[in-house]
Amino acid sequence: MNLTPMTARGADKLREELRYRKSELRPKIIADIDEARSHGDLRENAEYHAAREQHGFNEGRITEIEAKLGSAQVIDVTQIKTHGKVVFGTTVAVADADTGEEMQYQIVGEDEADIKAGMISFNSPIARALIGKAEGDVVSVQVPSGIRELEIISLRYE
Repeated sequence: MNLTPMTARGADKLREELRYRKSELRPKIIADIDEARSHGDLRENAEYHAAREQHGFNEGRITEIEAKLGSAQVIDVTQIKTHGKVVFGTTVAVADADTGEEMQYQIVGEDEADIKAGMISFNSPIARALIGKAEGDVVSVQVPSGIRELEIISLRYE
């Protein structure tokens, strides 16, 4: 079985979603199905079919989350000897060497990636270029618009 790296925060977020889906959403959907079923003919009952569809989606998501957590290798960056290098879970502040624009990224697992929140997958071109580097290093990253030179300004392990 392949383990999937995930931050402790990412694993906690999935566990919370799983708890919500099992203990709050599932009973609500089942109640909605029962309510719709009480309205009679199921063939023409849109509420019943919508509730059944929602039930199927929720159960599928529960299965998906359980599988992700089952194969998760939770990595707590605060417990790793980093030797001042960028590793999985590190929050990296970088500056574009050409424009001076500063950005901040946390290197996370595939399922946690959210570029708007500054969380990039460890498999992304930027993360692959940064991993193993230290503060002050300049990395070249191939992006859709060409090659960007990024200087590592600071690292945080949280």
